[in-house]
Parts: sequence; C-alpha cells; structure tokens
Amino acid sequence: MAKSQQTFNKLEKEKKRLKKREEKRKKMEARKAEAAENGTSGIPMAYVDFNGNLTDTPPNPEDKVKVKAKNIVLGVPKKEEGEEEEVDPIHKGKVSFYDSSKGFGFIIDALDSEKYFCHVSGLIDEIAENDKVQFELEKGMKGLNAVRVKKI
Repeated sequence: MAKSQQTFNKLEKEKKRLKKREEKRKKMEARKAEAAENGTSGIPMAYVDFNGNLTDTPPNPEDKVKVKAKNIVLGVPKKEEGEEEEVDPIHKGKVSFYDSSKGFGFIIDALDSEKYFCHVSGLIDEIAENDKVQFELEKGMKGLNAVRVKKI
C-alpha cells in the first residue's frame, strides 16, 4: 500500500526545516571564521554626531548641549499677533473633465497639479473640458472643492 499524501508533506516540511537549520549553522561558522581572521568580534559600534550623521568615533562629552524640558515645543507654534501668512485664495487651473448633463467635473490646479471636485452650483461661468479657469477652494464632504469658478 502507498503512503498517504499527508505523510509525504510532513517529510518534505521536515527536510526543509533541517536544510534551513544546516544553512544557518554554516553561516554562523563562516562569521566566526571571518571574525577570527580579521580580529573583530560582533557588530562594530556606530555613533551619531551632533549633526545627526553616523560616525565610528564616539562623541565628545564636552560638546554636549543641555536642553531644558520646558524649552521643547511640541506641535505647531502659535502665530503671534501681526504675523499673518499671505496666501492667495484664488487658484488657477485647467478643467480636466466636466459633464454638463450631470453637473460636475474636476479641475487640475496649475501650481501643485492637485485635482479638485467642481459642482455646477459652484460655477460663475459655463465651463467645458480644457478651459483655463480661476477658482477658490472650500472644504466639502470629501475634501476640498473648487467654488466660484470663472473662465480666464
């Protein structure tokens, strides 16, 4: 009578396991032989200097800078009064797709090549595909939407 398939699979798994163990043992012996030849043992140490670069020499303790915990700022620093970020609210772009029967489309921003959704309710002028337009952005349900869209 022939052996069952299950037994054959068990034997194959055992062979693979033994082969893997033997390869691991050979690699370990090769590392030991290399260490004996070169005189190094283990993994060499790596240090990080004050610029964040990896070096093989330890840092000088005299160069250590003390930082107080209260001076560490977590998060985004708040804007001070009088300091305002000037951002142009009007964007320019090109209509990549517009379906007038369904009343929606997409506009690709000229600056960052980002794609924005545009609905017929946000149009000032009639638009079609490949038209150059200017628009503003507003937060919608699924991200930023192009509104107040005008042809250029």
